[in-house]
Amino acid sequence: MISVEGALEKILSYVEVLEPEEKPILDCLGQVLATAIYSTIDIPPLDNSARDGYAVRAEDTYGASPTSPKYLEVIGQVAAGYLPDTEVRPGTAVRIMTGAPIPKGADAVVQFEDTDEVTRKSSQGELSQIGILRQAEKGSLVRHAGEDIAKGSLVLEKGSVLRPSEIGVLASLGYSTALVIRRPVVSILATGDELVDINQTLSPGKIYNSNTYTISAQTLKYGGIPKILGIGRDSVQSLNEKIDEGLDSDMLITSGGVSVGDYDIVKDVLAKRGEIVLWAVRMKPGKPLAFGVIGKGDNKLLHLGLPGNPVSSMIAFEQFARPAILKMMGKKNLDKPSVQAVMENDVKNINGQRIFARVIVTKHEGQYHAHLTGPQKPGILTSMAKANGLAIIPEDTREVKAGDIVQVQMLDW
Repeated sequence: MISVEGALEKILSYVEVLEPEEKPILDCLGQVLATAIYSTIDIPPLDNSARDGYAVRAEDTYGASPTSPKYLEVIGQVAAGYLPDTEVRPGTAVRIMTGAPIPKGADAVVQFEDTDEVTRKSSQGELSQIGILRQAEKGSLVRHAGEDIAKGSLVLEKGSVLRPSEIGVLASLGYSTALVIRRPVVSILATGDELVDINQTLSPGKIYNSNTYTISAQTLKYGGIPKILGIGRDSVQSLNEKIDEGLDSDMLITSGGVSVGDYDIVKDVLAKRGEIVLWAVRMKPGKPLAFGVIGKGDNKLLHLGLPGNPVSSMIAFEQFARPAILKMMGKKNLDKPSVQAVMENDVKNINGQRIFARVIVTKHEGQYHAHLTGPQKPGILTSMAKANGLAIIPEDTREVKAGDIVQVQMLDW
């Protein structure tokens, strides 16, 4: 059996970054830029006010205080989106709104709160004079042209992941579209005669096909596009027909049929259609895992065969399918976020495999604590529904006792 690290390294060696696509910037959220972005403009384009107040010459305010105001003549007003039509001369001020360009002659802004405007307006209405109650330094409350982004500068590097802030930066530069690494299409096939679609009547001996939906949801979560192929029955013909439907995707993920039972024929079918690179990983749950390629040459399709047990399937997806999808999208950070936590339960490791225990992680007094979600059998899907983390028990650790420190992969981070 291969180790978890060895299996991941082998899988990722077959994964390539996909080609770019151009699309509307809102549709690019979470994707990776395929080209660097340089600015063709200054942001802000002009010196402008950071507050509502008065544009002044700083030297005209020196010595101002609530008990000794400096009085200036109000000679105009300018709002955001408009250009000033007057020049600030000695002894004058222009009423200015946030974002409005600084008038010629002014080198500072005094905010409304540091003037006597409220008192004057209540008694005078339109103002011809304003009292300055606090002196301003040159440049106070002035946002200078290009202080956010200078024309010609590198704004976003190639390989940047587009978060809401990067989407906003693109919009501020006037970009309506962006060139990004496309999302992988992942075909998802559940296998087994025991499976029934969720919209069908459940008859004796059958179970609903939950794996398709957990795997599809995980694929969506990490940026892939799921293509649901339905259920492949335990026959060579059925499996081949379903696999054919997924040949136009970037990856095929199957669940079930990769163990050692008489009807676990997925790996046998795949071996005839391509190459099986690995089978079985030293982990629990998730040991029965197949990886390989279908087809030859430029028509190769990556295949990841997950176990049929729902918990095993989800955990194996997190360890192997998730980083493969991220790499296809051009992302560099493939590690799962993790914390060190105090284990609150005893966990035995009998078979020398890496155990991924489903836990609830909480934090109190600055320390993370991990509690088992309950029974840990690989068929108990609610153990995943209750969990926000996977506590890792290393292969060479025979037992973790309550109070020991363990590494926990955080599922929701």
